[in-house]
Amino acid sequence: MAEHQNCEKANRIKELIRTIPDYPCKGIMFRDVSTLLASAEGLQLVADLFYEKYKDAQIQKIVGIEARGFVLGALLAYKLNIGFVMVRKAGKLPVGNGVEVIQESYEMEYRDKTTIEMHKDALVKDEKVLIIDDLLATGGTAAACAALVERLGAVVVECAFIVELPDLHGRQKLKYPMHTLVAFEGD
Repeated sequence: MAEHQNCEKANRIKELIRTIPDYPCKGIMFRDVSTLLASAEGLQLVADLFYEKYKDAQIQKIVGIEARGFVLGALLAYKLNIGFVMVRKAGKLPVGNGVEVIQESYEMEYRDKTTIEMHKDALVKDEKVLIIDDLLATGGTAAACAALVERLGAVVVECAFIVELPDLHGRQKLKYPMHTLVAFEGD
């Protein structure tokens, strides 16, 4: 019964995600979760499914990847009553007066190399972390985020995404357990 309900919820999530052909370049089917998050029903489905998955997971912090990971991460952190940490594009986090960041560079799917960063004091040694973002494509961003988490001595318990694009093999790039709500295969 519960499995059937989750299948129905996953199908509804897929229905609420807009597909934009040939964006950001020809041949790409862009999965736009903004329509899902703009829907009260969609936002509640996502929040509830992630909460049910992680409510007993003993996670101590949520790490959200800019920008949609901020929405998902903050929402889930609130529901779990734990802290939230932002991972941002280079140059976006405030620094100075003893506040420092660590950085990690990686290759993007459609663009050149990019860099993300996290405050050095955002996590502590052995802290259990869930990394969350909207979409797993090639896995480069999530792998770079996990590298930042581990450099601070924290432990990546799992990575969570609304959407996985299995044909891009991002799962193989990540050495952590992973949870996705839906997958778009072959198109």
